[in-house]
Amino acid sequence: MKSILLIGQSNMAGRGYLKEVPAIYNENIEMLRNGRWQMMAEPIHFDREVAGVGPAASFAAAWTQDHPEEKLGLIPCAEGGSSIDEWAEDQLLTRHAITEAKFAMETSELIGILWHQGENDSLNGRYKEYGAKLKAVFAHFRKELGIPDLPIIVGELPDFLGKTGFGLSATEFMEINHEISKVVTEEQNCYLVSAENLTANSDGIHINAESQRQFGIRYYEAFSKGANVSQAMGNEDERLSKIYGRETTKNEKIYLLSRDFAFGKLNYQKFMEKYAEITGA
Repeated sequence: MKSILLIGQSNMAGRGYLKEVPAIYNENIEMLRNGRWQMMAEPIHFDREVAGVGPAASFAAAWTQDHPEEKLGLIPCAEGGSSIDEWAEDQLLTRHAITEAKFAMETSELIGILWHQGENDSLNGRYKEYGAKLKAVFAHFRKELGIPDLPIIVGELPDFLGKTGFGLSATEFMEINHEISKVVTEEQNCYLVSAENLTANSDGIHINAESQRQFGIRYYEAFSKGANVSQAMGNEDERLSKIYGRETTKNEKIYLLSRDFAFGKLNYQKFMEKYAEITGA
């Protein structure tokens, strides 16, 4: 089993509205929760009650298309509203993420980090120290996890920032993106993902669900090719349609049926009828 560590702030944790995109369920995609690998279900993160769709689910779904006989585990450790300083080596978020990753590494091979952060630092000249701090974050994670060449995939900040809603305060996002690009250029096995044409929720700061799905495809493209994705790819929706159109397995059907029963969407008799249909019992 392979695994991916998810760190950064809210646009990695995900704030896309769950009802705006088709759900992704795949028995070969798992997430670390309560010390156990469980089949992935969104929201993957629970840093806030409002957690929703991030880029990780479509990233993982694209990965499983290329590795149909393997499992991928997601390690959710992003924290909404966190600054780059909160990811310094002595900070709680970093210590927690490293602990979770090391725990996951007992039963999986860690193959990469997905990082998205910077909105919180896009004001008051914080970009001037951002690049050096980001390099230190990446170096610390690689050192503590014992994988000096661990791939790190870094998403740009979207250009809808600085215009409306809560995004109004992020006036220096372009400067942060410049610093991110410099770090990616200087670091080995570090790749940049374009945020071109991504759109926001009405709050003006969080990437919406459809765009998060597209972003995840770009993250996977950068990871799989070992190269920057410098612009919108143009085929993200086509690739997503294949993910959404994938045939549901027997185990997934049982999981979804059990979920609907637990949520009170059908009674026990109906549950047993449908269960018998799925299992042939």
